[in-house]
Amino acid sequence: MTDSVHVGVLSLHTSKETKAILNAVEELGHQGTWLREETLSVDVRDGEVSIDPDVDVVVNRLLLSNTEQPAELLGLAHTLEGVTPMLNEPSSVLTAFHKYATATHLAAAGLSVPDAFLSLSADRLNEERPRFGEEAVFKTAIGTHGGGTWKVGADEDVNPRVGERYAFLQELIDRDEDRHRDLRVYVVGGEVIGAMRRFAPENDWRTNVALGGDVEGVPDLPADAETLARDAATTLGLDMAGVDLVEGEDGWYVLEVNPTAGFKGLFKATGTSPAPDIARLAVQRAGGAVSDDAVERLRGQFDTSMPSGAPRTPSEPTERRVIGYTEEVLVSGTSGTERTLAKSDTGASRTSLDTSFAAKIGAGPIKRMTKVKSGSLKQGKARPVVDIVVSVNGDRHTVAASLEDRGHMDYPLLLGRDILKHYQVDVTRTTDSEEAEEEELSEE
Repeated sequence: MTDSVHVGVLSLHTSKETKAILNAVEELGHQGTWLREETLSVDVRDGEVSIDPDVDVVVNRLLLSNTEQPAELLGLAHTLEGVTPMLNEPSSVLTAFHKYATATHLAAAGLSVPDAFLSLSADRLNEERPRFGEEAVFKTAIGTHGGGTWKVGADEDVNPRVGERYAFLQELIDRDEDRHRDLRVYVVGGEVIGAMRRFAPENDWRTNVALGGDVEGVPDLPADAETLARDAATTLGLDMAGVDLVEGEDGWYVLEVNPTAGFKGLFKATGTSPAPDIARLAVQRAGGAVSDDAVERLRGQFDTSMPSGAPRTPSEPTERRVIGYTEEVLVSGTSGTERTLAKSDTGASRTSLDTSFAAKIGAGPIKRMTKVKSGSLKQGKARPVVDIVVSVNGDRHTVAASLEDRGHMDYPLLLGRDILKHYQVDVTRTTDSEEAEEEELSEE
C-alpha cells in the first residue's frame, strides 16, 4: 500500500472541475499537480521513459470536442498512458467523444440508443430522412455544449458534413412535455454519484446548461435509468463520465456519453460534487487509500480556489490570433458549406448572416427571435436567430447568428463579438480591396 500518492490532472484549459479535483486530492491527504504547458514534459533517455513531474496516476480531462486537432491531444494522453495509470484511457475517450461511435458501441452491447443513420453520401443520407418522421435530430459527430445539433423538418435536405465534421441523422425522442428535458447522470468508478434533470431554455429544445437550460436535482433516480447510465459508462470503459439519458414512451435511451463532463451544474442542482470520488479513484488506482468519511464530507463542497498544485501563473492565451477587418471564412448550415468574405464588427455582440446566404447553406431551423437596436430606431428590430458554424483560418465556431437582408451590402456575413472575442482585430488588414461598407445596426 502506498502512503502518499501523487495525482496529476491532465487539463490544458482553465477549469473549475480540474481545480476541484486537485483540491479534493489534497484534502484527502495526497499530492496533486496540474499537468499543463508549464509543468509537463516527457523524456526518453537511454531507453527509459520518464514524466516530469513524476506522478503516480493521471486523471485525463483533456477537452477534445472543441479542439482543432483532437488526435494531437489523444496522442499526448496515449503517451502518458504508456508510462503511468490513467483514468479515462485514450481509447475509451476516442469512442465517447465521437457521438456516432458511442451509439454504435452501445447498440452493439444491447443498450438502448435512438435510431440513427450516418452516410458519407448526401443522396443516401437524404434518402433515409423520411424514416425519422416529421422531425429528426441532425448533429455533428463531434461537438460540445449543444453546438452542432439541430432539429430538421421532413422537407429539409441535410449534408453529411457540417464544416469539416461529419454529421448524422438521429431519431428525436420526445414525450411532448411543455419543455424538452433529459437527465445527466454522473458516474465515477461504476457508481452513480449524482443526477440532474435538465430543461431546455425558452424557445429552444437543447437542454445544455451552457445554452441557458435550467437544472434540478433528481434524488430518486429511477432504477432502470441508473442501471443504463452505469452500463453505458462501463461499456465504453470510462472511469468517469456524464451520461445523458432521455425517456421515451417505451423507456430510457442513451443520448450521449461525455468523458470530460463538467459538474458545476450538477453541484448547483444537487449539492453534490464528484470531485472527491474522482480523487479517491485516482488514489486507489495508484495503490493508495483514502477515508470514505472524508470523501462523503467533501461531496458537499465545490472548492474551485487555485490549488497548490497549479502552476504559479496558469497558462492563459498571452497573444490572441490576429484577423483582419475582412476575412475569408467558411460558413456551414445543415445542408451545405460555402466560402465567403466576412467583415469584423466589434460593435456587434452577435454574428449576423444574410438571409439568402442562409437559405443557400440550409441554416436553421429558427431558434428564436432577438432584438437589435439601431442608432436611428429606439425600439430596435426583431430578427430570427439560427445556428451556423463559421470556420476562421481553421478555427470552428458554432454560434447563434441573427438573420437579416444584407443583399445591399458588400458582405453577407458580419462577425460579431461572439466570434471576435477569440481574436485580435487588425483594422488595417483586409482580404479584399473593396471599400468597407458602413454598418448602422448593432445588437445590445
